Amino acid sequence: MASHPLAIPVRHSGTFASQSPIVGGAPTPPARLSALEWSIVAMAEKDGLSSIREPGRYARALRSFFGFKQPNRLANERLETLRRIAILAWHHGWNVPSSELASFFAAGFTSDQFELIQNSLGQARAASRRRRTR
Repeated sequence: MASHPLAIPVRHSGTFASQSPIVGGAPTPPARLSALEWSIVAMAEKDGLSSIREPGRYARALRSFFGFKQPNRLANERLETLRRIAILAWHHGWNVPSSELASFFAAGFTSDQFELIQNSLGQARAASRRRRTR
């Protein structure tokens, strides 16, 4: 029976990063997002789920007839993938469709970054709840 290598959590500047197996591995750096990526996550709080769906023919016709503005997609595909994940995370928490997660990982993001986003959104939700109850 094979066993998995032992991983020990190591604290790096306020966040936990898992260390590679003890036998000769170097610790992995903590997950980070750039300031631009964090601004995309913050912007996603105000975006609705409808902004990530492709409009049908009927919806496009109604928008053009009544002059409704179509939500813009980001020009950078990597940042658009981040925006989609952030919108789904704001609205559904950890229940993000696996197809969206697959495109998130294919865009070059890691599972540690996904966890960092989820933890940050959880803290923002908790702070919002505390402000509302006062």
